[in-house]
Amino acid sequence: MQRDNFNSDLIDKLLTLPVSPGVYFHKSKSGEIIYVGKAAVLKNRVKQYFQNTRDMDVKTKALIAEIHDTDWIETDSEIDALFLEAEMVKRYMPKYNILLRDDKSLIFVRIDMKNDWPYVSYTRNPIDDGAEYFGPYYNGFAVKKALRYLRRIFPYYTKSTVSNDRIDLDAHLGLSPVGMTEADYKKNLHKLISYIKGNRKSLTIELKKDMKSAADKHDFETATKIRNKIYELGELQRRIMFGDKEYIDISKDQALRDLADLLNLKKVPARIEGFDISHTSGTNVVASMVVFSNGVSDRAQYRKFKTRTDKNDDTYNMNETITRRLSEKNLKSWGVPDLVLIDGGKGQLDAAIMARNNLDQNSVPFIGLAKRDEQIVIKDMLVNIQKITELDGDIDNSNGFIQINLPKSSHIIKLLQRIRDESHRFAVSYHTVIRKNMQTASDLEKIPGIGPKTRAKLIRKFGSIKNLKNISEKDITDLIGLAKSKLVINYIKAL
Repeated sequence: MQRDNFNSDLIDKLLTLPVSPGVYFHKSKSGEIIYVGKAAVLKNRVKQYFQNTRDMDVKTKALIAEIHDTDWIETDSEIDALFLEAEMVKRYMPKYNILLRDDKSLIFVRIDMKNDWPYVSYTRNPIDDGAEYFGPYYNGFAVKKALRYLRRIFPYYTKSTVSNDRIDLDAHLGLSPVGMTEADYKKNLHKLISYIKGNRKSLTIELKKDMKSAADKHDFETATKIRNKIYELGELQRRIMFGDKEYIDISKDQALRDLADLLNLKKVPARIEGFDISHTSGTNVVASMVVFSNGVSDRAQYRKFKTRTDKNDDTYNMNETITRRLSEKNLKSWGVPDLVLIDGGKGQLDAAIMARNNLDQNSVPFIGLAKRDEQIVIKDMLVNIQKITELDGDIDNSNGFIQINLPKSSHIIKLLQRIRDESHRFAVSYHTVIRKNMQTASDLEKIPGIGPKTRAKLIRKFGSIKNLKNISEKDITDLIGLAKSKLVINYIKAL
């Protein structure tokens, strides 16, 4: 290790690097995170930066020249490190993460379990269509490789199908579930999803029980197949660790610690919820609730709201949303947030706080993030002036509100921007789906003899008029009957 070019504290710190997988943060002298990376073995990967730089490219040399400090977070596996790396890069947007800053590299795994014969696919733009999405992943190659191995164990389709009796090459290779009943196929997919979610141990235990049960019944053929699955799962673990949860030591997240100090919170906010409103001139008004657990997006906890009344009034819409979120029923089901972030300034925050106070939930801290200047907006809270000064910030007081101005590069602003942007994306996605479905329903209303229930069936199954054009007459007839299908088919042909 080259010792002359780095401070002694950093050299001593690197001697404590663990041999586990994890994510590391290179920082400049000012404390700014300038690069985030992942490692299968932190000790080996991080130390590479401080070896001979002769053969390194220009970008890496420039990065190394700026490194003043390095921190890291250990994870349970390589894939957990992959998740955490993606989340931290999106939050901090470090200037040296050029390749990882390209959103086109993001990939999600999509499975729609509502279909009769669900299939596994990949997308870069998840929408709120009721399907399950796993991700995002920055290393698309590793994800696709893992799913290819998993397909040998849990056969699945890769494109839409209306039956499972077609024998093709995938079927001959044992990759398609030909011959399975619909119920057995969905059980098979649930096992696949369980593995993707990181439930490897419990899944293996379940398979071993199934194998023993089959053997007890002298169904040795089935027992042998299950035994082979267990073996393949073991092999897969050695090839690539696959999971979608980040195990992060919350005490090491600088942004969360600083945020807790800034707002005088009793504890580091383990659960932060972000809310935003989306509509088109007051029509199809929806709201989003995103959840960040330990500073990391937790998509399984996201919720969406369709307002009961369409109004072109974001303060009214926000008030209704928070009233429903903090209802006794939802508090019991979803828990109490440690902090709520409202996408907006004084008006939206005031409406949200009014809803909170009306429900006697005053202990839940609310803040806003104003878009124009990225100001943190606060009401009825005491802030830590010393912390604001320490972070090179300042405050304004206006009509009972405190507006905190922090440097755009600060950890706190980066975290809040990440939550705000995710709540905005989720709200717009849901609004787009609602608007699209409303347009489809409107088009179907023009067909004489097609009522609300039939329209709902067609929308749920096929999605849009455009999709209906590509569906066979038999599939439409199977869904809504011969008489109504003729009305739909004749209408589509006339378009």
